[in-house]
Amino acid sequence: MFSRIAFSSFIRIVVINNLKQIRRRPAYDSMHRYEQINQFLNASAFFYTIAIGMDSVYTYVSPNYDRNFSFGKGTLRGQHFSVTLHPEDVRLCEAAGPQCFQDPGRLFPVTLRKHDGQGGFVTTQWQMQAMLDKQGLPQDIFCIGYNITEFVDIKTKLNLAETHLDEISFIQSHGVRKPLANIMGLTKLLRSAESEAEREELMNMLALSADEFDQIIQETSAKGTA
Repeated sequence: MFSRIAFSSFIRIVVINNLKQIRRRPAYDSMHRYEQINQFLNASAFFYTIAIGMDSVYTYVSPNYDRNFSFGKGTLRGQHFSVTLHPEDVRLCEAAGPQCFQDPGRLFPVTLRKHDGQGGFVTTQWQMQAMLDKQGLPQDIFCIGYNITEFVDIKTKLNLAETHLDEISFIQSHGVRKPLANIMGLTKLLRSAESEAEREELMNMLALSADEFDQIIQETSAKGTA
């Protein structure tokens, strides 16, 4: 049995390979191939499939796309593509569109943030490719996407953990060294102290170094649990 992630990855590879095959097909065959992919993914709860026309409105949206991004307000078909996007990511689509038609045989990857209906955003990954009509003229941009929010969140947490580990390593190799060296040195001096006054002074210095050492340990522990 495939795990959910492994199965999703397998399906993604199959879909992308099918898109790549379109490069070698005439315009009519390519349109037929797109229709086959749409039919294959129509009931998918993982992938989104959409097409955006030359007027920048959705000419096709899969049920899963509507389910995730129309928020119960009917279909997104016929609406401007930007209604689902983070405002800063609109320019990414505007830049990718002309590139698709300049090189219809290529798949263009784009990472986009989309409204989640709760005031926030989800992160989605897309493959975009130009669709040509029977005469080979630009018609739509076909896009297949999927949600990568969980992956991005995990990657962010791992990067943060790596930063914390680097900070802890620096503290352990540099911050700890000074008070620990002081404690070791003062301990040796304390053993050879000849007067009560000298021992008292060394004990006070030892207490200060111990407090400094304890403070560093607390800071290191705090970073480890952040």
